[in-house]
Amino acid sequence: MTVLAWIATFSGETVKSAPAFPASPQTLVKDDIVKHGLNTAPPDRLMTPLQEVECPQESPLLQGAVKLSFESSLTLKDVEGENKGVTEGEYKPSDCTARQSVAVLIPHRSRERHLLYLLNHLHPFLQRQQLHYTIYVIQQAGDATFNRAKLLNVGYLEALKDYSWDCFIFHDVDLVPENDHNLYVCDKQPKHLVVGRNATGYKLRYKGYFGGVTAMTRDQFHQVNGFSNTYWGWGGEDDDLRIRVELQKMKIVRPPADIARYTMVFHKRDSGNEINKDRMRLLGRTALVWKKDGLNSCSYETVLLERQPLYVNVTVDIGKPQN
Repeated sequence: MTVLAWIATFSGETVKSAPAFPASPQTLVKDDIVKHGLNTAPPDRLMTPLQEVECPQESPLLQGAVKLSFESSLTLKDVEGENKGVTEGEYKPSDCTARQSVAVLIPHRSRERHLLYLLNHLHPFLQRQQLHYTIYVIQQAGDATFNRAKLLNVGYLEALKDYSWDCFIFHDVDLVPENDHNLYVCDKQPKHLVVGRNATGYKLRYKGYFGGVTAMTRDQFHQVNGFSNTYWGWGGEDDDLRIRVELQKMKIVRPPADIARYTMVFHKRDSGNEINKDRMRLLGRTALVWKKDGLNSCSYETVLLERQPLYVNVTVDIGKPQN
C-alpha cells in the first residue's frame, strides 16, 4: 500500500496532515480514521485513452427547458435501464472528448426517494452536455446531527482518489435542474448555479446566497480550504464558503436567471437536521479559522465504499458535534 504525505501551505502558515490511504473499490473498510491529504495521487482506474476529437463548445444535444416528472412508480431499475452508458456512476461521451471532467457530490441521509428522482433527471441532463462525469453520493452513517459541509469535504477527498477531476459540483439532493443550458462545468471564478427555484418564485433567496448547487474547480476549492467542518444542522455552511471565496478575492458568477432554474422536491425538515442556532457565531469566526478548519482538518471513518451502477456510494462516520 502506497503511503502519501502532504504539507499544505496557506498564506505562509504550514499545516501537516497524516497519511492518506486510498480505499479499494467494492470493499468494506473499518477503523480507518485518517486525515486525508489534498493532493492524493489518483489511481489509474478511470484512465482510458482519450478520443481524438474534442466535444463542441456547445453540445448539439441540449434541449433547453424540459418538463420534469416525479412518478411514484419510478424504480432504480427503471433509471438504470435508461442509462446503459453509465458504469459505476461514470459516463464519457463515445464520439468526442469532454471539455471538462466533473465530479458531482451529493450529501445524503435518509432521502432515497429524492435521490432516485435526482438521478433520473441528472444523468441524461449531464449526458446531453457531453461531459465526462461521475456521481458520488456521500452518506452520513449513524444518527448524529447532519453535517452537509463535512460530507462534501469527504466527497472531494474521496473523488480525487479516483481521478484528477477538473470540476466539482456540490449538489443538494432535493434540487433538480430544469434547463440543460445550465452547464455543469467550472468557470474561472466559483459558480453558483441556483439563481431561482420553484419554492422561491424562481428568485434568488438573498443577495449573497451561495447554496444548493455550486461549482468550483479543484484549485479553487483547495485555495479556500474547502468547507468548514463545524456546521452541524441546517444553515450557515454555504455562507461560510462564500466568505472564504471572498477572502481569496474571488468573485461568484451565476448563469442567466431564466436558465439557472430548479425544482425543489418538497419535504419536511429531517430529524437530525434541525436549524443550527450557532451558525451566526460561527460565521463571525470564518476569517480567523478558515486556514485550519476545512480540508486539512477533515477526519472521518470510511464505513463502506461501493460502486453501484448509477453512482459511487461512500458511507462515512464523521463523528459528532463538539460541545
